Amino acid sequence: MNETIIQFLQEQTCASICCADEAGKPYCFSCFYAFNSDTAMLYFKSSAQSRHAGLLQKNPFVAGTVLPDKLNKITIQGIQFEGTILDARQPLVKRTLGIYLAKHPLALAIPGDIWALQLNSVKMTDSTLGFGKKLLWEREAEKQTVNDIINNLNLN
Repeated sequence: MNETIIQFLQEQTCASICCADEAGKPYCFSCFYAFNSDTAMLYFKSSAQSRHAGLLQKNPFVAGTVLPDKLNKITIQGIQFEGTILDARQPLVKRTLGIYLAKHPLALAIPGDIWALQLNSVKMTDSTLGFGKKLLWEREAEKQTVNDIINNLNLN
């Protein structure tokens, strides 16, 4: 992943994530996140009783955005992404709590579960590199998780 994308994701704190409801209509929510650059995953905390938690368990495919915590109208920056919510039993999910709490220590006092969102593609607009400059990243096929392989088998 491009170092500019990694640095941007590490510096920001809030993402908007869109999932689909039972009728296929979009449903969006915002959350604080922590980014793991080693696995290209976002971690967020949410209550199992939230509407989006129920939707994510039924359909793990998501899209979303990350904007700067402080918007600057002159230098436009932001990320659009697509990803997959990983099953809590997935080995890559085991380290999520420590990484999330390192960035958001007050979250320890709030009930909820840590969720892992595997980024599969990222498009970053970064006008600090030139007007309308786009940086693209896609997960390599050989680095797909077990969830991806299972989902591909279920779709065929």
